[in-house]
Amino acid sequence: MSHLETVEVLDERRSHWVARAPRIAGGSVEWDAEIVEERPNERIEWRSLPGSDVDNQGAVEFKRAPGDRGTAVRVAMEYAPPAGRIGSFFAKLFGENPEGQIREDLRSFKRVMEIGESITTKGQSRGACLGGIGRLLS
Repeated sequence: MSHLETVEVLDERRSHWVARAPRIAGGSVEWDAEIVEERPNERIEWRSLPGSDVDNQGAVEFKRAPGDRGTAVRVAMEYAPPAGRIGSFFAKLFGENPEGQIREDLRSFKRVMEIGESITTKGQSRGACLGGIGRLLS
C-alpha cells in the first residue's frame, strides 16, 4: 500500500497505522485499529479506535472467482477525512484521492500475487527515444 508509512502490530486484534496524508492534513495521519471480525481466507473487518486522526472502518473479503480463476478481493471502507468535507475537497483538488490510492494498491497487490512483483516505471529514464520516433512519424 503505497500511502502507508508503517503498520505496527500491537497484539492479536490491534495495530497502529501511520499513513501519508494530503498536505492540508499535515502530511501524515495515525490511528489505532482493531479487528472486529476475522474469518481466515474469507473476511477481515476492522474499525479505528477513539482518538484516531482518521475515523475509519471497513472489510476485505476474499472469494473464489468464477470458473476457479483465482481469488476475487473486495474492499469496502468508510472514513472521515481530516478537516471533513473541506479537507476531502482540497485533497482531490491537489490530486490526492484516497479512493484512487486504494484502487491502485489493489492493482499492485494483484500484480504481486500473480507475477511475484509489482512492475513500475518509477525511476526509469525516458524521453531520449522520443526523438527517433518523431523522425519516423514525420
